[in-house]
Amino acid sequence: MLRVDSNKPCQIIYAIARHDYLLYVIEPHIVQLNPNGEFSLTYQRLFSNTAVEFNHCLDDTDRKLIKLLEDIEQGNIIKRFYKKPIRPFEYFAKVFNDQVFDVIRPKIEKKIVEALALIGTGNKQLYLMSKEGYPAGRKVHIADEAASVLFHFRRNEEEIRYFPTIKYRGLRIEFMFKDAEIICNHPAWMLLDDTLYYFDKEIEGKKLQPFLNKRFISIPKSSEHSYFEKFVAPLIEKHNVYAEGFTINTEKYDATACLKPVYVEGGTSQLQLYFKYAGYIFPYGDGRHISVRMEKTGDDYLFHRIKRSTTWEKGKLAQLESLGLTLTSSLFQNLEVAHGDDDSDRSFPVFEWLNQHHDELIEKGFEIEQPDGQKRYVFGVTKIDIEISENNDWFDINGVVYFGQYRIPFIQLKNHILSHKKEFILPSGEIAVIPEHWFSQYGNLLHFSESGDGIKLRRHHVGLVHELEGEMAETSMNRKLQKLTNYDETEDMPMPVNFAGSLRPYQKAGYNWFHFLKDYHFGGCLADDMGLGKTIQTLALLQKHKEDTEAAGSKATSLVIMPTSLIYNWLNEGRKFAPQLRLMVHTGAFRYKSAEVFANYDVIITTYGISRIDIEMFKDYYFDYVILDESQNIKNPSSKSYQAVRLLKSRFKLILSGTPVENSVNDLWTQMSFINPGLLGAQAYFQNEFVAPIEKKKDEEKARKLQAIIKPFVLRRTKEQVATELPPKTENLFYCQMSEEQAEVYDKVKSEYRNELLRSIEDGTYAKTQMQVLQGLIKLRQIANHPAMIDQDYEGDSGKFENVVHTLANVLDGGHKVLIFSQFVKQLNIYREHFDQQGIPYVYLDGSTQNRGDVVQKFQEDTKTRVFLISIKAGGVGLNLTEADYVFILDPWWNPAVEQQAIDRTHRIGQTKNVFIYKFITKDTVEEKILALQQRKLSVARSLITTEESFIKSLSADDIKEILG
Repeated sequence: MLRVDSNKPCQIIYAIARHDYLLYVIEPHIVQLNPNGEFSLTYQRLFSNTAVEFNHCLDDTDRKLIKLLEDIEQGNIIKRFYKKPIRPFEYFAKVFNDQVFDVIRPKIEKKIVEALALIGTGNKQLYLMSKEGYPAGRKVHIADEAASVLFHFRRNEEEIRYFPTIKYRGLRIEFMFKDAEIICNHPAWMLLDDTLYYFDKEIEGKKLQPFLNKRFISIPKSSEHSYFEKFVAPLIEKHNVYAEGFTINTEKYDATACLKPVYVEGGTSQLQLYFKYAGYIFPYGDGRHISVRMEKTGDDYLFHRIKRSTTWEKGKLAQLESLGLTLTSSLFQNLEVAHGDDDSDRSFPVFEWLNQHHDELIEKGFEIEQPDGQKRYVFGVTKIDIEISENNDWFDINGVVYFGQYRIPFIQLKNHILSHKKEFILPSGEIAVIPEHWFSQYGNLLHFSESGDGIKLRRHHVGLVHELEGEMAETSMNRKLQKLTNYDETEDMPMPVNFAGSLRPYQKAGYNWFHFLKDYHFGGCLADDMGLGKTIQTLALLQKHKEDTEAAGSKATSLVIMPTSLIYNWLNEGRKFAPQLRLMVHTGAFRYKSAEVFANYDVIITTYGISRIDIEMFKDYYFDYVILDESQNIKNPSSKSYQAVRLLKSRFKLILSGTPVENSVNDLWTQMSFINPGLLGAQAYFQNEFVAPIEKKKDEEKARKLQAIIKPFVLRRTKEQVATELPPKTENLFYCQMSEEQAEVYDKVKSEYRNELLRSIEDGTYAKTQMQVLQGLIKLRQIANHPAMIDQDYEGDSGKFENVVHTLANVLDGGHKVLIFSQFVKQLNIYREHFDQQGIPYVYLDGSTQNRGDVVQKFQEDTKTRVFLISIKAGGVGLNLTEADYVFILDPWWNPAVEQQAIDRTHRIGQTKNVFIYKFITKDTVEEKILALQQRKLSVARSLITTEESFIKSLSADDIKEILG
């Protein structure tokens, strides 16, 4: 065979070729043209790689066809279906068989149909290959329009005769005994004479094949029934049929769409969509435009040919999809309710969906059927009408539940909702499905309610009522109750007459809120950020309570329990702001052993430790207020502190804590149970219902529910929220009490120096020994901080150290940054050791630090590093630490100016936050005396004193006597 020369005229053609094994295929060939423009005998089969040479003869359609037809070339077909290398003749001889043909042929036909469409639309030349293999054997014309087939059945006493007739352009064409060929089976393409015919209604070639050389097929009477059922009925559905000896009725009806649940217990339930055309039922998705039902009466056969409104059926499906159903991809085209990825029960959503959309579905003309099986369900709108009315200590909850036309008292659903049981059996025996969201919506309400003849809810569950109002229920409430739900707008209360000082607006709001709680006998938690003045708000309340009680001719005693470290602060603040409050500190080895003395005081102050030890004495006394400061101390329900405070009796309860939730949502349970017993249910319930879902699953709905329950009783303001009301900086003095071991060491050293001082004053050598006295004072100041600073073997603790660590924990819990200043490097080292043990990240700076810039940058920029330890002398110069909003000064400085300089490290240009300064002073030590002297000598200090030494020199013998007094 000669090769085609691409430089001379040539032409691409497409040849229908008969393959020995694969039946008809189509091949692209390039044929050389003779000088007169006719086909020569030189040609070659084209493939993508050889076609490049003939690019000038091809257009895009040709290139597409070459690629498409390459896929059905025998070599490529074999490669696709047989993975080992093999020569074609061997493959067809040894591997190929009828089963293989049945798999391969439909894939070839798909490509042939695609190719014929391109050949037709691209006006390409199509030929029938000659028997000898010449591609341009006989020119073939593709029919201009689809031919149609009519199937004829003639039934008489003996047999049924069956044959097709073909019409093309309205005329019948003879195709039997005319050497016609079926080129493609599905859909049928038939070659007759020089025309390639295709058909409407996608007829299969095998339905025509028998008749190419046969006039009819005969079916004996004995087989007619099954033949009618299996062959004729499906044929009538898809094709045009002409009948003699039986009847075909074409019928058109208005249809109804029906929905029927398919209940799958423990699995995903579905909905079947089907259509009723008069008495005939057809499922959605069988793709049939016409459905046939056969009816036999005596010897007569009648075929009902029902025309389906497929566009209307699709419209019905679209309506359901718009309401949230999705079509499953399974064999049975059922519908499911779209669901999230959660592991919730999927057997009931379809029932809920039917109820939720019931009225709309009926309006749109859908019918709802019962599922198969014994159970009968109620379908219809499901809703609850709840009315809540307020009694003295209760809310009465009356509700009616509507399941379709049935009305049920809400109380009857209580056990179902609490045990998460979805099916409720109605008096009629029918089943109502309880909507999933009712379990979360009403679960808490019913769990906390008490049932007798109705549902009652304790008044402190106002948060649950508030949540129902509007959202879930039409609640009718009186005015008082309305006020209760909007506790943010509490009534403004007059300040106590004998309160020395004023409250900032947010503090006044806290004071008003305390009175709102008092009016309703609720307990509350003031959870303001550290430094916002929880103590002063509480003192204002206690002073007002004293004035109101005394005005009524009575008197009252309250109890405040706190960590030991806060005792002196409370006393100081009390003396400062409420000087008329009679305060008694109930601590120490010589405290009273009987409660009788309490009546002489307005407020008893004690510690968590003492309250545990003296609980027998406390629990028999009826207090007005019991207030827990730093209430996170009772967060552990099995702790002795919690067990003890539970036994206390009082008219009112309050707790104060900047961090009511320190580690876990669980911390709330004890604190809330203390102020409002029963508010959060039993501990196990709280754990399962709230703690686990919120912490493990990050369940926002549960967190919102919990928030709703506790919201009326927790008042929290962060520093950021009230920033506008705060001064740029707030200084707080924090008094610390020495531990017993610490006090012992302190007193011993103090006596030695005091005796020496007195002797030097008597014999006139004071001036010479002044520096020695100074050393003594420094030693005492170190002991006041921590005796370990002068004695490495000291094993005891330090009151100030405990205080600082406790306060720091609160500041860090609030996410703040803090600078800690001391003039003693030894003291800073004690804290460094503690931070290393506890794994608290910090940076450190003293006079010997080399890379100051890096240290400062790390503190300013690293969010995890929130503590900066600084020696006051090193930190006085050139530091800009605007990230910090808390400053701890661990020891008072002789010279207030130096202290001020330290504070100014944070409080400078670029600082956008309000700064809180805490000065820690050890009670009954030189630190307290230095403070007093500082006040007296402030003006002198400002003008003259610049150094430690000059301050000491300015002290007279009397001053020092006072310090060591």
